[in-house]
Amino acid sequence: MVYIQEAHPSNAWQLESNVKDSVIFADPMSTDERSDVAGLCVLRLSIRLPALIDNIGNSTERAYTGWPDRLYVIDRDGRIAFKSAPGPYGFKPDDLARALQGMARTPPD
Repeated sequence: MVYIQEAHPSNAWQLESNVKDSVIFADPMSTDERSDVAGLCVLRLSIRLPALIDNIGNSTERAYTGWPDRLYVIDRDGRIAFKSAPGPYGFKPDDLARALQGMARTPPD
């Protein structure tokens, strides 16, 4: 998981679900602040995936068009094997599962 810019900062577009889940944060202004917010989100939302942090310039988000969220599968050669539509409404778990199953059947070079 890569934590990119906050999708629902308290100083812009706060959602009721953020209040319910106690993940209420202003948009971080530095990479260190973003790292702190990401750590709290991982903890409070019980996310069990390793999390990386995009820099404050959002280079990863821009490269992968990840906002507000998106699912990717990267193959063994570092190429994009699957890219979902923007989430959460564009997430199609069956499509993601097929991409992962296809990779499992493909032997490494």
